[in-house]
Amino acid sequence: MVNPIPESELLINADGSIYHLNLKPGQVADTVIAVGDPDRVEKISRYFDTVELKVQKREFVTHTGCYRGKRLSVISTGMGTDNVEIFMTELDALFNVDFETRLPKDKHQRLNVIRVGTSGSMQARIPEGSMLVSDYGLGLDSLMAFYNLQQTELEHEISSQVKACLNLPFTPYCVKGSAVLQSKFKDLLSGITVTCPGFFGPQGRKVRLSPAFPDIFNQLSGLNPQGLELSNFEMETAGYYAMGRLLGHETLSLNAIIANRKTRNFSSSPEKVIENLIATVLKKYSE
Repeated sequence: MVNPIPESELLINADGSIYHLNLKPGQVADTVIAVGDPDRVEKISRYFDTVELKVQKREFVTHTGCYRGKRLSVISTGMGTDNVEIFMTELDALFNVDFETRLPKDKHQRLNVIRVGTSGSMQARIPEGSMLVSDYGLGLDSLMAFYNLQQTELEHEISSQVKACLNLPFTPYCVKGSAVLQSKFKDLLSGITVTCPGFFGPQGRKVRLSPAFPDIFNQLSGLNPQGLELSNFEMETAGYYAMGRLLGHETLSLNAIIANRKTRNFSSSPEKVIENLIATVLKKYSE
């Protein structure tokens, strides 16, 4: 017999909405575009034909509406895999938990979650201004130390090579993105996206503090596990891919490359790069 999920484990507000996202079942579409920046939600929903819902709590901003005849939601998560874990867990619960009985539903609903975010390239061949789809997410954070994630042999190999390359005291995790969603973006550049637990030191940046791995992007850019290339840095992709696998959802990360760490160039028009990516995602979604 399955026991109800305790109130302390699944927090539901007095109005029936889930704790952090402040959303109720039925208020979110089964396809969600996830962004880090709350201001980016409006930049996407302005293309909607209609907007039926706008909700905000903390960094979590949600707009649900219709785009070319299809229902779609855009939700901001803030930065980091810790926020991604909250977002993915609560989003899943909105579809797969009965809030009245607090029991998991008998029939699982699979969601499509597409991250649209910014990133920095670690390969000279991937210039600032380009768009990239993440074949795999490689997590340098500790999120999956708290879950039982199943990985393929290739994913284990990639993780082990990165651990050995950097002489890390822990083993990273690696997860492939959704082949179903990626099939819509075959014309984009692709690679293994490295997800870091910070923007400065974890990505080898020095301001006043010296990072422990000052040459991290050069070290990782030289790896070539099974002919695959570590392509770019950011802070969420691996969390999406791992939580998506654990919860049974299709997840894909699309990156607007606004900087090239190898050539030390930064895009002169980062907002234009992001706008191009948004337009590409909406076009592919509506096809």
